[in-house]
Amino acid sequence: MRQFQAWFDEARAAGVSFPDTMTLATATPDGRPSARMVLLKSADERGFAFFTNRESRKAGELALNPRAALVVYWQPLGRQVRVEGTIEPIGDEESSDYWRTRPQGSRLSAWASPQSRPVESRAWLEARVAEVAGRYPDEPPLPPHWGGYRLRPDSVEFWLHRDDRLHDRVLYRRGGDGWTTERLAP
Repeated sequence: MRQFQAWFDEARAAGVSFPDTMTLATATPDGRPSARMVLLKSADERGFAFFTNRESRKAGELALNPRAALVVYWQPLGRQVRVEGTIEPIGDEESSDYWRTRPQGSRLSAWASPQSRPVESRAWLEARVAEVAGRYPDEPPLPPHWGGYRLRPDSVEFWLHRDDRLHDRVLYRRGGDGWTTERLAP
């Protein structure tokens, strides 16, 4: 995690646009994959955290198959980090702490959106946001259907671009009480 944080800090210092953007891949129990972009909200010894609607497609897949992968890619630096592991829900207290940092509009949208489900129109969705804004004009509380997840890594691969496609790849694997490392061919 120290290596990840060092690379993340370097991406931020280098002015990489949206250094916290990552691809999150989930799969159904029968192995049907899906991937989408989400925002990394914290990375520490517990794992990699993101927040979402717990009634979304990704949340449904995670409930039935709590394994996932993520990729963070910093193209200007020629670096990516690939992570695989087990997902665990983040509790309401930590979810509420993060919720309060979100802009008001994002909180209202989270209340209004039946994420991943069909809606009749954009106008319908905007009307739902207006309705929620009327219900919570000051501080929308944490919705019961919204919260965080943490990917607890089993493996973390650091990939560094090198000329002639002779990239550097180092894989960390969790084992026992620590991590083992090995270099992978590009």
